Amino acid sequence: MENWQRGGFGLYVHWPFCAAKCPYCDFNSHVVPAVDQARWRTALLRDLAAWAERTPGRVLGSIFFGGGTPSLMAPETVAAMVAAARGYWIPANDLEVTLEANPTSVEADRFAAFVAAGVNRFSVGLQALDDTDLRRLGRLHTAAEGRRAFEVARDLTERVSFDLIYARQDQSVAAWEVELTKALDFAGEHLSLYQLTIEDGTAFGARHSAGRLPGLPDEDRAVDLWAVTQDATQNSGFIRYETSNHARTGAEARHNLIYWRGGDWVGIGPGAHGRLTLPEGRFATEALRMPQDWLQAADRPMATTRMDRLRGADAAEEYLLMSLRMVEGTDLRHFRSLGGSLNEQEVLQLTTDGFLSFEQDRLRTTEAGALLLDTILARLVSG
Repeated sequence: MENWQRGGFGLYVHWPFCAAKCPYCDFNSHVVPAVDQARWRTALLRDLAAWAERTPGRVLGSIFFGGGTPSLMAPETVAAMVAAARGYWIPANDLEVTLEANPTSVEADRFAAFVAAGVNRFSVGLQALDDTDLRRLGRLHTAAEGRRAFEVARDLTERVSFDLIYARQDQSVAAWEVELTKALDFAGEHLSLYQLTIEDGTAFGARHSAGRLPGLPDEDRAVDLWAVTQDATQNSGFIRYETSNHARTGAEARHNLIYWRGGDWVGIGPGAHGRLTLPEGRFATEALRMPQDWLQAADRPMATTRMDRLRGADAAEEYLLMSLRMVEGTDLRHFRSLGGSLNEQEVLQLTTDGFLSFEQDRLRTTEAGALLLDTILARLVSG
């Protein structure tokens, strides 16, 4: 069985433009006065064709339009990319086509056009249900606008997810519990709940370094916020299947499962990453990051993207890192087939301490271990 058959095969399309740069965001996103939609459509389609030539005969399970703010794309571009991808590869009967959307009223009006273009799943960036915190997060919408956008999406397709950020400034455990309960009352089939992280190179990172980001939770409060999150979601029928993602049974994000299960995906657009298993080996791909650099290079097929071959140990370690994020855990037979090896003494100790479980060639973190994932991974691959 080829790697893409075991872990799945998908297409990721990165749209790098936003109406404003959120202060917590370290994604490859850019604010520009205008975008030549026709030129970008031509470039994306040209790059897609080049990658399709390298990966013929595969079953395409998902397409994901991420960003940036993909809901700023022209629906015609989305339609052209979806149609081309369906023609280049063999589309799965249940092909998932996801588009990330920001819930401003202008973009919500475009949702119907995206559905006509082939989108059948929306991921809506609500981020908070409190107007004061939305302003602190640099969001351009209100809580009411976010709720309306979500309802527009729900009217068009059953497959709708939304994001919320918690562990925000001055957010108490009780306040988060109330907000999350409210969110769960109207949630559809899936939601992603992220603790706020302060990343270098962001506006929040600079403020934090200067001591101008007060009210962030200490470790104890962060753990309490996590515990409330797990209890509330589980009690509402949303199962945590990955560190930050919760879904009703069968509603997991299929595209992201490709990442976490070590599958293959083509990454197109500025800064897009991909993973491809080719006859020459497994490769990590990374597109040019700056939009204008990428756009100019797109005139030459595949000149947009660097390819680095992953050696066995690197591929195995990456699979371990991604798969342990999931509740289903790591398939150790596959891990070993990639050339991976674990520090068996650490596995035994972490299992004895209640942070890992190990049975039938499947390694998983426990609820306690999920809180210490980075530390656990470092110990597993050491020595």
